Amino acid sequence: MEIKNIFSLGELFERIQNENIFSDGKTFVDCTPNSDFSSILDCYIAEKDTEGFDFSAFVNKHFTLPVSYTSDFVSLERQPLKQHIEELWDVLTRKPEKTNNSLILLPHPYIVPGGRFREIYYWDSYFTMLGLQISKRDDLIENMIDNFSYLIDLLGYIPNGNRTYFLGRSQPPFFASMIQLLAEEKGESIFIKYLPQLQKEYHFWMKGSDQLSNENPSVDRVFLLPGNHILNHYWDESDQPRPEAYRQELALAKDSTEKNKMYRDLRGAAESGWDFSSRWFKNKKQFATIHTTEIIPVDLNCLLYNLENTIAKGFLLAGEKQHSEEYKKLAESRVEAINKYCWNEEKEFYFDYDFVQHQQTDSLNLAAAFPLFFQMATQAQADGVAKMLKEKFLYNGGLVTTTEATDQQWDAPNGWAPLQWIAVKGLANYNHIDLAKEIAKRWMELNEKVYEHTGKMMEKYNVVDTELTAGGGEYPAQDGFGWTNGVYLALDKWLEDVS
Repeated sequence: MEIKNIFSLGELFERIQNENIFSDGKTFVDCTPNSDFSSILDCYIAEKDTEGFDFSAFVNKHFTLPVSYTSDFVSLERQPLKQHIEELWDVLTRKPEKTNNSLILLPHPYIVPGGRFREIYYWDSYFTMLGLQISKRDDLIENMIDNFSYLIDLLGYIPNGNRTYFLGRSQPPFFASMIQLLAEEKGESIFIKYLPQLQKEYHFWMKGSDQLSNENPSVDRVFLLPGNHILNHYWDESDQPRPEAYRQELALAKDSTEKNKMYRDLRGAAESGWDFSSRWFKNKKQFATIHTTEIIPVDLNCLLYNLENTIAKGFLLAGEKQHSEEYKKLAESRVEAINKYCWNEEKEFYFDYDFVQHQQTDSLNLAAAFPLFFQMATQAQADGVAKMLKEKFLYNGGLVTTTEATDQQWDAPNGWAPLQWIAVKGLANYNHIDLAKEIAKRWMELNEKVYEHTGKMMEKYNVVDTELTAGGGEYPAQDGFGWTNGVYLALDKWLEDVS
């Protein structure tokens, strides 16, 4: 269902969401209408006031529920975990299909995360690819990269996922990291092959940078800081409630005097992938204080540094040295700005920067590991981050996402596979091998423990109390799970290599 058609249903859409016909707001926007929208709406208007009208039955008659492929999948006789993951690749693979729902058709097969996530997701896919690389599934890696290239050529960017209701926002830009991964298998010509798409993605994130001035310092995803530095933040083209979380967002914004700003901040947090976290709140315990679009995130700008360097490499390989040097200078300028605005010398840690308050936020979170992952930090900076991770973040099951315990899923006590990988590899880059190995072992042991009891790999885990399942967020814990599978295999291989 195209997003404009969802809203054209008007009262019917509102009623489906408000009466909570489906336990998950995403279910309806993934449904397939059984006839055209005007016919469904005509039927609703004709029947809604009749005696004995059953609204739930009406919805189920006119819409077909999306299929869940992984919820019932359990490995045969609890086979070894790595074998279970190898089998899951095929379970999680989707082939191109034309639909009459909100799915955007892609030209090649791809991996979905699992559970309620029945489409490709941008940043999930990089961490899934880590496992596909170990499994020697270069075909799927290349197919997924070609799908993202198709989306870049079609839309000018990679959306959150291939659903029409995701249009208007992206996710953490890992496309360059995907290209680097594929180049490890196929050679450096890969950098030249995908150079046009790398440039297009960069232009998307930097859109409006030529319009910035001291009087107009913010345009879309770019912000001009003193010293003529430009850094990025998350954004969304829309300032309306997300269709997949419509009811919750209306309720959250009920008492707000700036509803549209709140909706854009919620969407910005969705673009960050950290939806949701106290990292984005002015008051860490109050969801309604979300102000994502006012924050310059450490991790986003590290990813864009990597994108700049990757484009520079592509140009150099293509024999265009001048263009290569231009992007190298952009990358160097970004490191300088990150150090100036996000590094805290006293606390020896990286923090996000609030450009409205002109100060760093006080959120301790794992975004601080990204400068280590991309080797942007000095050894002294890396030592400071390592010390903080060991003292404040490390628990029995791995690293917590932030040091704040809240009911948001991207906070303590939860840990997430992609951030464990970023931290482990980042620490290893600066010779903190023992700490990196300890994090990897604790995380993998928790994965194994949960798998032994459930036969499943989960989206996230409670790393503080490993006897409890992870909680928080807009929806129940999901199984599958693409990036957890990928990171498990990659960490297993890494531990083998460093032992």
